[in-house]
Amino acid sequence: MAVPPPTPRARRREAADRTYGMRLLGSAAAAAGAAVLFGLLLLLVESGWPPLHRLDESAATSLHRAAFEHPGWTGTLRFLSDRVWDPVTLRVAVALLTGWLLYRRAWRLAAWSAVTAIGGGLTGLLVKAVVERARPVLSDPVAHAPGFSFPSGHAMTATTSFAVLLLVLLPMVRRSLRGLCWAVAVVSVLGVGFTRIALGVHWFSDVVGGWILGLAVVALTAWSFEAWRADAGLRRTTVAEGLEPELDTDEPEADHVGARSGRTDDGPEA
Repeated sequence: MAVPPPTPRARRREAADRTYGMRLLGSAAAAAGAAVLFGLLLLLVESGWPPLHRLDESAATSLHRAAFEHPGWTGTLRFLSDRVWDPVTLRVAVALLTGWLLYRRAWRLAAWSAVTAIGGGLTGLLVKAVVERARPVLSDPVAHAPGFSFPSGHAMTATTSFAVLLLVLLPMVRRSLRGLCWAVAVVSVLGVGFTRIALGVHWFSDVVGGWILGLAVVALTAWSFEAWRADAGLRRTTVAEGLEPELDTDEPEADHVGARSGRTDDGPEA
């Protein structure tokens, strides 16, 4: 039996797939390069800009004093930082999500999830090695952490992990509950940063740097996924919808999904 030739939509999808992997890895590499430049800039600013130094010192001193004087509060911060929002916990959550996406046969979304998480982690390690910023040294410390200080690995991992969880799972959440999901994610990311400063293991600028670099990684890899959707003939999405609104179907990346984009094989529907 002769195999029928691929449809225009199938050819479009195959062409999109060929460029998607290169775009995704290229985006992660671009994020790493931008992060290194950002880290070098911070190093220059830190060495000669008094306002940043005063802000870091003020935040570290005041929050550390409060943590030292309230042991019960400090214990809560350590539980949140070392258990609930620990990078290992969040990475396991993203790994489980990626495995579920593979089970659902959402191959491209699974690749995006994995590359975003791994790319974010490697970017953070690379910048730490380049900047080599020392952690705060405080009298009567309430917590300790190994390694260099900038950027905050906790803050960066929380940013990338909660972004991945949100952008993947939003299509599975009722619209009335999506605002709550965003609120939980934002409070968690901000809370991670607060705990790291209050525990005296990071400067304020470390946390801000982690947030910014995490958002940069997510933005670049998400652009790659959106570019694939455009090349494949699927409709554009908004952040409120998640990266792949079709995830709530039985076959989220099957060829017939293209029909939901409002296009036909020959172009837009009339």
